[in-house]
Amino acid sequence: MAFLVLILGVALLLFLIIELKLNTFVSLIITSIAVGIGLGIPMTKIATSIQNGIGGQLGELSIVFGFGAMLGRLVADAGGAYRISHTLIQKFGKKRLQLAIVLASFIIGIAF
Repeated sequence: MAFLVLILGVALLLFLIIELKLNTFVSLIITSIAVGIGLGIPMTKIATSIQNGIGGQLGELSIVFGFGAMLGRLVADAGGAYRISHTLIQKFGKKRLQLAIVLASFIIGIAF
């Protein structure tokens, strides 16, 4: 039974990534939850199991970094980084272009 759940989990992961074009990190989390439920792990212990599986001590941080990277990508794709850069360049002018770029990089780096 456990082997069947594992095979179905791999199929679900491939379906989410290839067919639905879902983010790989989100697909892994969804698949982990589905496999945990399929194996009969109590709902209260699934998150802990995922955290331990991701990497013990870095488990909490890797989830935060993963979702943060996705949020940063959304901002970049929406043109946020471009807008921040051009606004600062317009405010500082051509003479202080280097300062505008440094400040834009700092702001964008914090967001991503």
